[in-house]
Amino acid sequence: MVTQQASPVDTGKNEAYSPKNSSKRKNHSFAYFLYFRCKLIPLKKIVFFILLSFYCCSEKPISNKQIPNSFYDKAWIFYDKKEDLEAFVYFEKAKYIFLKNKDSLGVGKCLTNMATILYNKGDNFGSIEVSLEALKFLNKHNKENFYFLLSNYNNLGLTNYNLKNYQNSLKYYEKGAQFAEDELSKNISLNNKANVFRELRQYDNALHIFNNILKSNNKKDVNYSRTLTNFAKTKYLQNPNYKPIPEYQEALKIRLKEKDNWGLNSSYAHLADYYITKNQDSALSYARKMYEISKVIKSPDDQIEALQKLITLESSENSKQHFKDYQKLNDSLLTARNKAKNQFALIRYETEKNKADFLKAKADSAQKENHIIVQYFGITLLLMLLIVGYLVYKKRQKRLQQEKIIEVKNTELKISKKIHDKVANKIYQILSFVENSKTVDRNALIFSLDNVYEITRDISYDKDFNENQNFVSQLSNMRSSYLSDSTKIFFVGNDEKIWTDVNFQIKTEVYLIIQELLTNMKKHSQASVVSIKFEKNENYIHMTYTDNGIGIKKLSPKNGIQNMENRIQTIHGNITFDTETNHLLKIKISFPIKN
Repeated sequence: MVTQQASPVDTGKNEAYSPKNSSKRKNHSFAYFLYFRCKLIPLKKIVFFILLSFYCCSEKPISNKQIPNSFYDKAWIFYDKKEDLEAFVYFEKAKYIFLKNKDSLGVGKCLTNMATILYNKGDNFGSIEVSLEALKFLNKHNKENFYFLLSNYNNLGLTNYNLKNYQNSLKYYEKGAQFAEDELSKNISLNNKANVFRELRQYDNALHIFNNILKSNNKKDVNYSRTLTNFAKTKYLQNPNYKPIPEYQEALKIRLKEKDNWGLNSSYAHLADYYITKNQDSALSYARKMYEISKVIKSPDDQIEALQKLITLESSENSKQHFKDYQKLNDSLLTARNKAKNQFALIRYETEKNKADFLKAKADSAQKENHIIVQYFGITLLLMLLIVGYLVYKKRQKRLQQEKIIEVKNTELKISKKIHDKVANKIYQILSFVENSKTVDRNALIFSLDNVYEITRDISYDKDFNENQNFVSQLSNMRSSYLSDSTKIFFVGNDEKIWTDVNFQIKTEVYLIIQELLTNMKKHSQASVVSIKFEKNENYIHMTYTDNGIGIKKLSPKNGIQNMENRIQTIHGNITFDTETNHLLKIKISFPIKN
């Protein structure tokens, strides 16, 4: 019995730097760093992304020429209280005041913070949209904007990372690194960039970056412990035989000393994941510690992660309770995030709507009148174009109809000329021969008549058609003339209801079309069974001709087919040839009851 050993799976947390807003709102380097972590739960059932980032935002002293922006200050009051919805509303209002003041940096700052709020609420697409809008207002050539450019690109990197758009994430981290003004800020972009390389399984690139960060950071603080954890995890992913426990334990000691609860949460998660396949007792112990610390930091995502581990590791009785807690918390979190997304989208919509209404109200009467005049002119021009287009269309349709009628008439004239020039003269020659011969050679006469038949094979067949005669009967009589012992012909659905409301012109063309089909069948198909089915569907009649003959190997528009197609087009119908279905020849014809 052969067993396959499972390959190592990334079950650790990816610790990414993300800036945190300072309540003092000073223009300084990133002072606080949290981390981004993602992992695959056992059996790869659920992937959770835990993203927490806060941005520092700077506020320059207001110029005497500027309108005081109280909305911006109120936004920060709510933001510091972690009342994100209210903060978002006031950042939106503040943005509008900055727009009135033509303060691009102020607009960019508001949008940067709004993007951060959306990111923290799990609305990655909304956050990306607002971040891209913020870039339009931030000047890449003004150092005063560099910090916010770095923050904005970092946010774009995190959101794209969360959506697994790793190439885009890498691109934004590289752009953000251009605006790092100190070593610590630069390490933020480098750390996050290394995490992307790890996800792309470019472990050598990731390890090279982590090594450089560790060398540049001699102080063993929370930042060092974070990079050390990332380094150990990457080494373990690159080489499943590598033991990351020494680095994990060193990082844990630093975090305990620094009382870094977020870092402790990360360390417990890494240790639980590592021991889950090696020592379940240790894994359970660290999972319990993670669950407790996640409640302290009030992180529902980390609580869910810890509960998932406990469900797997605990006894069946405890596991049931953990599962109930997990379901309740997960449902609550999803509901809250969906609600938040809708609320923020509605706020943005209402703000933009109010802004549009205000701008519209500010327009003077002259502009309104000009706008109305332009609208009337455009509508009038459009109506004229529609009328002209309609007239041109009708004229073209009439011309095409006349051309089809003329084409049919021309074809009939050509046929008449052929009959006169070839058939009549030949028959006259035969009559003269019979008249002048004392004895008539029967075989010679048959041969001559057969020759006449060959001459007329490409000429349309035309019989007297009486408008006063019953059309069903006329079709039946025509059918009888083509019947023989070797050929059976069936008309299905040929009754009075089919031809009700069909005018004489259409009946005439239909008669000649069916005659052409049966003549071609008699001459060429070698068919033993022929069927013509008539169906009426609302305002259309559908005819389906079928025979079991040799079919049409190569469809070419000779006289018979061409004349038949011209007649069908004259009555606004269409024809379809099918020579490949079940070795049968099928011809489908449809035309409207009234032209």
